[in-house]
Amino acid sequence: MSRTQTPLPGPITVDTRSLIGLREGANPAEWGRIRATQLEAGRQLALLWMAANLVAGAITISVFAPIAPALHLAGWGTLLTVIAVTVAMRRLSVRPVEGAVASLRDIRDTALEGIALAAVWSIPPLFFAIGGSTPAYALLMILSVLMAAAAFAMAPLVLASLVFLAVVGLSLALALAIGTAWTAAAATLFLTGLLMTTCFARARALVAIRAAELALAERDGTVSLLLREFEDHAAHWLWETDAARRIVRPSARFASACGREATDIDGTPLLQLLAGPDWDSGDVAPALRTLANRLKARESFRDLRLPVQVDGAERWWDIAASPRFDERGAYLGFRGVGSDVTEQRASADKINRMARFDMLTGLPNRLLVNEKLAQAMAEADRWGGRCAFLMIDLDRFKAVNDTLGHPVGDRLLSRVSERLSQLMGTTATCGRLGGDEFAVVIGDVRDLDAAERVAHAIIETLSRPYELDQHTLHIGASVGLAIGPRDGRTAETLIRSADLALYRSKDKGGGVFHAYEPQLHAEAEERRILEMALRKALEHGEMHLAYQPVVDAGTGSPTGFEALLRWTHPDLGVVPPSRFIPLAEEARIIAPIGEWVLRTACTEAAGWPSEARIAVNVSADQLHSPGFVAVVASALASSGLSPERLELEVTESVFMREETGATRALERILDMGVRLSLDDFGTGFSSLGYLSRTRFSSIKIDRSFVQEAAAGGREATAIIRAVVALADSLGMATTAEGVETDIEHRMVQTLGCTKVQGYYFSRPLTVADARALIDQHWRGAADAA
Repeated sequence: MSRTQTPLPGPITVDTRSLIGLREGANPAEWGRIRATQLEAGRQLALLWMAANLVAGAITISVFAPIAPALHLAGWGTLLTVIAVTVAMRRLSVRPVEGAVASLRDIRDTALEGIALAAVWSIPPLFFAIGGSTPAYALLMILSVLMAAAAFAMAPLVLASLVFLAVVGLSLALALAIGTAWTAAAATLFLTGLLMTTCFARARALVAIRAAELALAERDGTVSLLLREFEDHAAHWLWETDAARRIVRPSARFASACGREATDIDGTPLLQLLAGPDWDSGDVAPALRTLANRLKARESFRDLRLPVQVDGAERWWDIAASPRFDERGAYLGFRGVGSDVTEQRASADKINRMARFDMLTGLPNRLLVNEKLAQAMAEADRWGGRCAFLMIDLDRFKAVNDTLGHPVGDRLLSRVSERLSQLMGTTATCGRLGGDEFAVVIGDVRDLDAAERVAHAIIETLSRPYELDQHTLHIGASVGLAIGPRDGRTAETLIRSADLALYRSKDKGGGVFHAYEPQLHAEAEERRILEMALRKALEHGEMHLAYQPVVDAGTGSPTGFEALLRWTHPDLGVVPPSRFIPLAEEARIIAPIGEWVLRTACTEAAGWPSEARIAVNVSADQLHSPGFVAVVASALASSGLSPERLELEVTESVFMREETGATRALERILDMGVRLSLDDFGTGFSSLGYLSRTRFSSIKIDRSFVQEAAAGGREATAIIRAVVALADSLGMATTAEGVETDIEHRMVQTLGCTKVQGYYFSRPLTVADARALIDQHWRGAADAA
């Protein structure tokens, strides 16, 4: 029998085969404990059962002594003694252990004990008794008494008892039948069946009772454990007052919660006890006044939370109570329960702060900003006033994050939040919405100019240099302003209006603020419609390429073409690239569009003469895509275009996210033999570092410098001359873009540009016109040669 304790989940079902021990019960854990109690009951009656067998054996020997051989009787008596003692010793060897369990085999083994005793007791009726003689009837009485004792006393070990009763009863009936005592034999069989039925019923009842006792004990143990746990750790206590609101019969736990002795607070007014030092001044917490009103009105209350001074420290209690009345309805006072919820309140405050404040900057987060805005709008609606909502986006912050890393970016955001907080007045709240977006809620806006002044102050303050980790950082801010309820009657609508205004500020280049205007909604809807159409443009075949010639600055002969993307929508008409290219980048669909441009241009250029090159613009998002190098290789392979005839044009912006591997991608593309051109040099974050690290074949000078230099601009002229000198020193060609007049052409020639591109030579051509130009120049040149 195992000594492992197993919990008892609940009551069990006593089925016949489980009770007898023929199969495992539905709940093995519970039946294990039941079987252990059965064996324990057998152990307790082991000596009594042994004594009953020995006494019955002695009487049987004395009855048959006159008629049976003494040697036979002695041998049988010895065998009975040995088996009875062995069975008793086996049962006594099972020591009682609290919570013990017994296996199914333990119960089945008791059947062997029943069989052994029954076999011994089958010998006298079959071999000693003679027909219906007096010794036979005496033996009948002896065995009947022994069988009855087994049925009642040994019922817990039901399998052993049933086996014993069945074997002994059948043996006795058979002996009587042999002696033609048919009536006695039938009576014996009836008695045997009755005793077996009684034994089984008694065993079932005992098991059911024991199961209930075990379940009850288990539940009592659980309840006791919970009570001890509550007593050790609970912060609850009972309290009671009389009709005059004085504490009566204070419990030790209540007194301990008050930091006093029970005798000290007995008879003390409850309100005075809770108010502590503030009682004399009358400056008590609002919750204590609520308690006083409830006590005065004799009203039940619950979940009343109030601050209490205990030993000089503030604690928070939750109390609940109901008035007491006697059988005549006379008011006796209040009886209630209380608990110390200081820790719970501190945890709740911490969770509430984490849910409503930004962990990095300590400013209110988006949730709290929305709540403050809703509150400000409610106040404005109630009093007929106005409120303002400003959305702020940091300019050039992404460049700081990408070049110096996120730790520096996080510290910069903390410095920004400090400057913003210093600008806030008594009616203003600033918060961080996420990333580099902030917001300001201004309540009770009486002067619209004041809100605009706040916007200007934010831009001016946030645009000042920041000194971080020996870096001087220059960022800026763009602001969108919306006034409620004029620009939105709900918080959600007002936020949307401010967001549209912010979008307009960013669209203007940043560093400015823009107030909401109604047409911004129309523009936003137009952008939405345009984006939806753009997502389907490739699928519907609405896009095509135009090809602008790139010519030799000295001879004017074309050296190649630049592929330019064009979009013609059936309803919107011709959509200029300046509208849909930024939208494609913003909507993250520039990659599939750019891949289509690259594959189409390579396929077209593969049919041109071998001297003609094709230039394709590549956006920063394309270049930072992990699969872009594979796309270039696939486009070249599928079209059959030689790599040296493909020139990819990139802008300086791709190098502002160096951690994404732009330089490594360009190196892999250059290793294929593809040429690389730096587009719009001088208009962005120009750096000689990436010029020296990357093997560019040419530099393209932006049209703005060409036009300004042609107009006599000395600075633009100096920049072009410096770029040409730089390119020459690095072995690169220079291409002047946007050349539209003969004056501009001669000027860039004079300044040393090697290639020219612009309307002066040709507008972008259709595929057919580009092929015609190719035929006219390259094939004509071949014929002349």
